Amino acid sequence: MKSLDQKLERIREGRYVPADFIIADAKDGDMGFGLPAPGPGPGGRSKTKAEYLDAMRAMTRSGLVDIMLMSASTAETLTGEGLFEGGPVTAAVRLNDTTDIWSQRGGSYKESASRPFRTASVPLVAPFADLGLYSVTFMNDIERDLESLEAYRTFRAEALTVGTRHFLEVFNPAFDIGVPPAGLGHYINDSIVRALAGVVSAEHPLFLKMQYNGARAMEDLAAYDPARLIVGILGGAKGTTRDTFELVSQAERHGARVALFGRKINLAEAPVALVEMMRRVVARDVQPAEAVRAYHAELARLKIAPTLALADDLAITDPVLKAG
Repeated sequence: MKSLDQKLERIREGRYVPADFIIADAKDGDMGFGLPAPGPGPGGRSKTKAEYLDAMRAMTRSGLVDIMLMSASTAETLTGEGLFEGGPVTAAVRLNDTTDIWSQRGGSYKESASRPFRTASVPLVAPFADLGLYSVTFMNDIERDLESLEAYRTFRAEALTVGTRHFLEVFNPAFDIGVPPAGLGHYINDSIVRALAGVVSAEHPLFLKMQYNGARAMEDLAAYDPARLIVGILGGAKGTTRDTFELVSQAERHGARVALFGRKINLAEAPVALVEMMRRVVARDVQPAEAVRAYHAELARLKIAPTLALADDLAITDPVLKAG
């Protein structure tokens, strides 16, 4: 039994302890950013796909994450190597790529309302990965939201026929949709509950992946139906190391049980060391500021130059996190 399944079982039964917190390394960036997804390399160039794969192998072998989220082509390669056989980590695939994740250099797709689209074929992915991510963005636009929900319904029916499980990612809109900023978290929560109320257990997502919209919004959703709606957070932009530790700490304290971080892990100086420290923060072994100092000490031990000076890396830059 994979660690993901063991932890989900305990969470659903109301037996959660911080050791059951689920962490996913989101290495599906090639489906949004294209060539720069692996991150910056030496000399101003982007890292290569081979370097991206090596980072996934290293994180998977560390056993610190429960899920490795990948593009279908990457998952086919790494599962074909046997990377996930006999280990605790579950291979997962991004099964749709809505237009609001299209982030090519020079592109402007994210300035338009999200449109549903799927590159990956669920039946062709199913033989090597039985878990996938499906994403939606609610736009407060009846035509766009209807289109997205109908596409999600079609996906669920297709996934059910081949035995594919999924988790649901819900983005905040990238621009003003006519909902006051102070009420956006409530709009997102209501949209999620409304969209899933008619979904029976056979098609229901295992958990959610969404933006942290503050303590109140997180607490409200996490407490609503904790055995059925297990809430997870996405990482967003890299920010500072303090942002990373504050996000996982605050979200977990207010009810999140999953963290799925992409750039926050991938762009870290030492990703494995960062995730190890995330585990300690969730376990409350260390406070976020103390964790930043410990992470910098580990970088010094590894002879890795930090991107930011310690004083700068201790800053909280995300306004939502500043609110505590």
